[in-house]
Amino acid sequence: QTISGEHGLDGSGVYNGTSDLQLERMNVYFNEASGNKYVPRAVLVDLEPGTMDAVRSGPFGNLFRPDNFVFGQSGAGNNWAKG
Repeated sequence: QTISGEHGLDGSGVYNGTSDLQLERMNVYFNEASGNKYVPRAVLVDLEPGTMDAVRSGPFGNLFRPDNFVFGQSGAGNNWAKG
């Protein structure tokens, strides 16, 4: 949310900035898609779908590509490897 704001992007990934400086190095964090829309260069990974649902339903949920969400159907159940 902070990085999107610094680069002048709204919640849907459309550039609404006022300065050319905001467009500089935009490709470090975002890929440009069709329609002057920017998509984060991120893959979100978790063992349970609940956290991904929280991101999708948040104010910037439409910003991410649906195929960049990778999650399992159950969490770790507080079982962690040791050693």
